[in-house]
Amino acid sequence: MDTDEQSVILPPSTTSGLSLFLHPLPILNISEHLTRLKLQTRSGSPFVLGALLGTQNGRQVEIVNSFELATEAGRDDVVDHGFLVQRRDQYKQVFPSLEFIGWYTVVSTVTSRHITLHEQFTGYCSTPLLLVLQAGSSTSDVTGQALPFKAYEPSVEIRDKKTRSVFIEVPYKVETGEAERIAVDWTARGGGGRTSLESHLQTQRAAVKMLHERILVLVQYANTSDIHTVNAHPYRCIGQVPKDYTTLRSLSALIASLPASESSGFREEFNTEYEDVQLTAFLSVLTKTTSVLNDLVDKHLVMSGGIRDDRPLMTGPRRRMGRQGGFLGDWSSTHS
Repeated sequence: MDTDEQSVILPPSTTSGLSLFLHPLPILNISEHLTRLKLQTRSGSPFVLGALLGTQNGRQVEIVNSFELATEAGRDDVVDHGFLVQRRDQYKQVFPSLEFIGWYTVVSTVTSRHITLHEQFTGYCSTPLLLVLQAGSSTSDVTGQALPFKAYEPSVEIRDKKTRSVFIEVPYKVETGEAERIAVDWTARGGGGRTSLESHLQTQRAAVKMLHERILVLVQYANTSDIHTVNAHPYRCIGQVPKDYTTLRSLSALIASLPASESSGFREEFNTEYEDVQLTAFLSVLTKTTSVLNDLVDKHLVMSGGIRDDRPLMTGPRRRMGRQGGFLGDWSSTHS
């Protein structure tokens, strides 16, 4: 039995052609899920089960997010499919591009029990992946990976003229976007007294500052090299900077590749857009002012006693017709 359970995973000589990318969010979710269950159950190895969300394009798969799953009462080997479908549809409304692509658990070794669990997810995905957190293993025990995670792809093995389900280990790479790098760095620093927005702005400020410094170096080089002076020699020393025509040509080509922001067409289009924005803002203020003025006129007529309590407030041109009599109702009653 032990030999059969160990053979659930094919040997390393069997490779998978799947390209797998793992994002930081599911890593943090699984770790938090395990920690929370340990505190709630007061157990060193609680049963952890969850779903993986991501995208798949051919043989390229990205694991982007995850959520927890529930099992039927008293049966850890039976998935609560109603809960799974409900949570999957909820995530689909918020993240329409993400699909169910697999499940995760926390275990030191994958056994035949996980094959039974895995078969319950084939109705949601043709080839669901399995992501395992080896919580009891150190980083050095995980071959070729910097994290105690292993990913597996389902396969079928023929042994003794019988087919059975097995797993093939899939190598993965940690894929991070700019926002994810900022969030993970901020989390690793324990917040550091800054928000993720502040960290992002600091990064952008450093990048703009470096660009500004390099532009100043190029401007200083161009001014010192005296690019308007023509000389037959390829190098001419002007001050302390040697004149290199190759560098100057590269600089000229770089400037020529920039958009012509001072052309007449750009200036005309910019002025048109600017005037449209200003006109929209002016109309908005004018509409608001007109509404306030209309409310003020109504209140003034009420306070001046020109409107009777038993008659509704009349607005529009008909009310203005009664200015000579003070109130349209009085005017109409005297001329009826």
